Amino acid sequence: MGGSCKDQRKAVAVCLQRSPCVLIERHTPTECIENPELSQKLPELCKAQMKAFWECRKGFFDMSKRFRGNAPLSTGKYDQQFDNLSSGNFDPVEEYHKLKVLDSGNKD
Repeated sequence: MGGSCKDQRKAVAVCLQRSPCVLIERHTPTECIENPELSQKLPELCKAQMKAFWECRKGFFDMSKRFRGNAPLSTGKYDQQFDNLSSGNFDPVEEYHKLKVLDSGNKD
């Protein structure tokens, strides 16, 4: 069950790396999550992905999911994006634009 939240965790990491808090203001992702002022400025997409991740993590301790499993195993969907963002192999303007497009898609 340890790998069942891997995709959600990487989705949160990718979203935080693309957020203005990290890309423009140069805060760490941890600061962006823990500081109340900074966390209010996070895009709604990142907040939704963090909520999904915490729900997945909470499922580890839910006894009703003990035999069924928490979620499907990781698909590796975000592995390449995560590796590029972690290694610094990305264009900040392009990544910020991707986040704006994804975040604006949720508001419609």
